Amino acid sequence: MKKMATTLALLFALPTVAAAGEIYGKVTSGGAAVGEGVEISAKCGAATYPAVKTDKSGSFHLVVKETGKCQLTVTQKGQSAGVEVVSYDEGAQADIVLEAKDGKLSARRK
Repeated sequence: MKKMATTLALLFALPTVAAAGEIYGKVTSGGAAVGEGVEISAKCGAATYPAVKTDKSGSFHLVVKETGKCQLTVTQKGQSAGVEVVSYDEGAQADIVLEAKDGKLSARRK
């Protein structure tokens, strides 16, 4: 009986552990895709996630364990800018527009 209870507890806990938020989108600047190599990292709660790089079309894809508010940091040519996004179990699209103002990089949601 104890073995069965442990097995059931693990089965019910597994979807919670396996569930992950997904953040994906495209980064543009000046109306065009930024291209390959722009880095996007995430901080969700206390967890930080290493940067992924955009592909040649400016697209990115991050998998995070948490759902809720996340801070994305976009790094291009040595400058960084942040934008807030909310991660959900089923994924969240976050298209990002980069702008340079007075020599400083800024990011906003499209």
